Amino acid sequence: MALQVSRILHAGYVFSCEGVDIAFDPVFENPFSRNCHAFPDVRFELDAIRQQRFAAVFISHYHDDHCSFDSLDLLARDTPIYMYCLFEEMFDMLRALGFTHVQQLRTNVTVQLGPFAVTPREALDADVDSMFQVRAGGMNVLNVVDSWIAPEVLTRLAREGPWDMVLWPFQTMRELAVLSPSRHTHADSALPEEFIEQLIELDPRFVVPSSCQFVQEPWSWYNHAMFPITYAQFAREVGAALPRARVLRLDPSVSVLLDARGLSPAPALGWVVPVGPQDLDFDFRPQQSVPHSSEIARHFEALTELESARVIAYCEVGLIEKYHAMDTGEAPYFDEPRRWRLAIYDSHGVARLFDYRVHGGDIALVRADDSEVHWLTEVPAAKIYAALERGESLTSMYMRINDVQFSVETELALAEADVAEDPLMRCLFNGVFGAYQAAQLERLR
Repeated sequence: MALQVSRILHAGYVFSCEGVDIAFDPVFENPFSRNCHAFPDVRFELDAIRQQRFAAVFISHYHDDHCSFDSLDLLARDTPIYMYCLFEEMFDMLRALGFTHVQQLRTNVTVQLGPFAVTPREALDADVDSMFQVRAGGMNVLNVVDSWIAPEVLTRLAREGPWDMVLWPFQTMRELAVLSPSRHTHADSALPEEFIEQLIELDPRFVVPSSCQFVQEPWSWYNHAMFPITYAQFAREVGAALPRARVLRLDPSVSVLLDARGLSPAPALGWVVPVGPQDLDFDFRPQQSVPHSSEIARHFEALTELESARVIAYCEVGLIEKYHAMDTGEAPYFDEPRRWRLAIYDSHGVARLFDYRVHGGDIALVRADDSEVHWLTEVPAAKIYAALERGESLTSMYMRINDVQFSVETELALAEADVAEDPLMRCLFNGVFGAYQAAQLERLR
């Protein structure tokens, strides 16, 4: 008996056994999530994907790099969709897209499909994520997706062994560090100790560096700042810690046959087409210069007059209404009266300034002048519009927070503040669910 494992892209896989194919977190787009470009590069044969007949699709969570309606739209509508999500709205949207067999996954409740037994396992952030244990062909595989594992869950998973293969999220993305690069000059590119400790506990035969198989736009400084771990480093450190295991890199389209004897090559996915060199690795440059927000904004298309009016109306009215409705306890820095400046840059790199007085749960526009600023948020206007109308997420916003030097008193206060207290970030994303998929659904319908 054997199990075939094929990589689609990022966290996407096809598992095949005894003539049955199931897919996990399938993304058939490049770029996906608006600005995530396949790394290494691929293209998709969309007509061939439309001919695929998966016995089921399993989705680990609702983030747009794992659940994309543009990708799911290519599949037959009688394909069963199994998804881990606590929000019923997502299942309503999947049904509105036309899928007739949509089921909510529960952790530790196994789904049996022919030779496959798929069991969702609890991730550290159980409100969002899940992992998958897959048994088929006599093999036992743990797909960690991009989750972290709680100690008590790790103990239970170790008892579920022996593990033949673990798909491990190897990249530690610096999503918050790039928001304030001047305040995150130290960059540790070592693998987290938890990674090694947990892999030792699981003791698999094969480890696949998984998820994060992408970079940002070709011009983006994020490409040398967001991704500190290389494939080579992962193989070196994990190989040293688990000398009996083999670290296996699976690039898009690549397939392997896993059985009791080991691994052997299998036919590649014909509808995932590699483009250019595939043996690429991440290039982390923590000392690189960082472009100003005005320069970044020039890379985006100009907003129309109507779109610009939408952004301005949000800054003048919508943002204030949303802020008044939020929990003030999430932003203790603003328990004291602060002047917050929001600078939005158009496609010419010209800033329009909005100054607010923020105190606890109260916020009001004030005249922009030479008064001391206590918090600064910079962002391209095009990206505010994209977040409002297309559901784009924080990682594609190119938002910059407090990336300047303030007065001594303000710096002392900021030392205790969290970047997540940013008013724009909170207003755009707090309490917002499924905006990306909702925008996709509206467009597809």
